[in-house]
Amino acid sequence: SYCNDAGRYFLRRAGDIDFVPAGQEGGFEAETSFETREVRLPPAMLEGVASEIEGSARARHFDMRHLLRDERIEYLVRALETGQDAGSPGGALFAESVGIALAVRLVGLDDLETDRMVRLSDAQFKRILDYIDAHLSEPLTIDTLSRIANASSSHLRTWFKAATGMTLHRYVLRRRVERARSLILGSDLSTSEVA
Repeated sequence: SYCNDAGRYFLRRAGDIDFVPAGQEGGFEAETSFETREVRLPPAMLEGVASEIEGSARARHFDMRHLLRDERIEYLVRALETGQDAGSPGGALFAESVGIALAVRLVGLDDLETDRMVRLSDAQFKRILDYIDAHLSEPLTIDTLSRIANASSSHLRTWFKAATGMTLHRYVLRRRVERARSLILGSDLSTSEVA
């Protein structure tokens, strides 16, 4: 299937999970028939769970995730589906309880994935550095760099700092200053022309 967010093709399998935060456009274009289940959690539920877990009332930013594999999320979605099919009198309460359990799991995904994947691969790291160098004169955003690395923005920030000892922002600033210095020293351009 073609991922509209990442702008590339992925092989999807039964059990793949996409997490698309409210207000973001996700989606994919499938080349074969497929079956999907869509679960919508109220943003206030996710925010409430995040503030309970993290002990902070500030708004939490959630990253879009594709092709997640998580047996607990699958189990909870099946339980939600079964509960709705049964039409039980406590259906709304059951759905809310399962929704909260899903929110807890989704909020905890950052920690789980960071534990599993603690660094950028050499290929990801090279792609990011090459892209930054090729686009220093353009606005660079964390979303763009995340797509280049094929990683979430929160993971990219963490991994990049672990690999370089500096934030992405600081690295880009440093590279821009180095590029400007080399242009000034190596050409007849004035400081204002380089800027």
